Amino acid sequence: MITDLTEGKPSKILWSFSIPMLLSVVFQQLYNIVDSIVAGKFVGAQALAAVGASYPITMIFMAIATGANVGAAVIISQLFGAKNFEKLKTSVFTSIISMTVLAAILTIFGIVFCSGMLSTPENIFSDSMTYLNIYIGGLIFLFLYNICTGIFTAMGDSKTPLYFLIMSSVGNIILDLVFVIVFNMGVAGVGWATFIAQGISSLLAFAVLLKRVHGIKSGTYKKFSFRMLGHISRIAIPSILQQSFVSVGNLFIQSRVNSFGSDVIAGYSEAIKLNTFAITSFSTLGNAMSSYTAQNTGARKLLRIPEGLKAGIVMLIVVSLPFFIAYFVFPNTMMNIFVKSSEAGIIDVGRIFLKIVTPFYFVISAKLTFDGILRGAGRMRAFMASTFTDLLLRVILAYVFSYALNSEVGIWLSWPVGWTIAAVISAVFYFIYYKTTIKNGAN
Repeated sequence: MITDLTEGKPSKILWSFSIPMLLSVVFQQLYNIVDSIVAGKFVGAQALAAVGASYPITMIFMAIATGANVGAAVIISQLFGAKNFEKLKTSVFTSIISMTVLAAILTIFGIVFCSGMLSTPENIFSDSMTYLNIYIGGLIFLFLYNICTGIFTAMGDSKTPLYFLIMSSVGNIILDLVFVIVFNMGVAGVGWATFIAQGISSLLAFAVLLKRVHGIKSGTYKKFSFRMLGHISRIAIPSILQQSFVSVGNLFIQSRVNSFGSDVIAGYSEAIKLNTFAITSFSTLGNAMSSYTAQNTGARKLLRIPEGLKAGIVMLIVVSLPFFIAYFVFPNTMMNIFVKSSEAGIIDVGRIFLKIVTPFYFVISAKLTFDGILRGAGRMRAFMASTFTDLLLRVILAYVFSYALNSEVGIWLSWPVGWTIAAVISAVFYFIYYKTTIKNGAN
């Protein structure tokens, strides 16, 4: 199951490595999508808005877990590429211990402060808090699953995480239907379904990971190293900040969205889930490029990186096109997945959002591919500069445009501008890296 990304034709090995990761995204997004479908179809529009309103806060926790996961994965990929298995094992166990401690701290933080972060209309506040509190209670499972997935992927195994996600997603769907329809638990049922399914999946993934790591032959190694934690943190902290600031920025955007009423909240929350499905898929290609770049950097096979980029560009076009067609050509059909056809106001909000942002999917997917290479190579300053440009522009312009137009449409317009400028910056940083490091390393 472990794959060496430093050998073989880059296009073939990247497709083989990325396809299970993309399928994992499909099943991972089923969590949010199924939660919204069940809430919207079987509980009501207010429940749909309640789950959607808590989404930006849950994404902050997800962002921290993902950022820490990426930091650990880059270091583990580099060590795997260098065949330094003693340090690899140290990095694995250091990552797991650190993530567990971080999850415990964030659980306490969430219990104490999240009610103050939730800015929603009064009619949906109680349901939003119910869903959010259950989610926070399961953070340890979220973090454990993410770090296990990151470690599997760093060692070239993208299939094992897929198997666990399929199992977890199917379990989540069944529990959603049972808790909401049979036991009439409302929003709480949606939350508990995710909690249980994710908990079981994370524990099983952890057990398999331990067996896999112990099976790698090596000399003696440390179970925890502050020095290794420092190496991981050098990549993880910028990644956490990047992911977290994006989520915090989305929280500010959500606050502005909330000022336009519950129909706009509901429409935006469902359209943003569709959008997140697409962006997460593009990010997955970026993560694949990170693992590929990190392994080849560790093996000092730098000339394979531009070859990987060419394959990545083809991949992003292939992946972006179906999302563009589905969302731009059939936006009403996509919104009808979540809400009844009679909810015309909610559907119209989502339709306009999708029409505005989807033509720029090719732009943001290119940016995320360049970012993946920069991150895998350890070029974190360049990676951060591009990300923060996108974030700051989207937040600032969301307020400027929406006040100028006196409409939520102004918020939607901030996405294409931020994405385009940030993509140009990412491309420039990659070509600087190519000229100063890859080209020189080949001489």
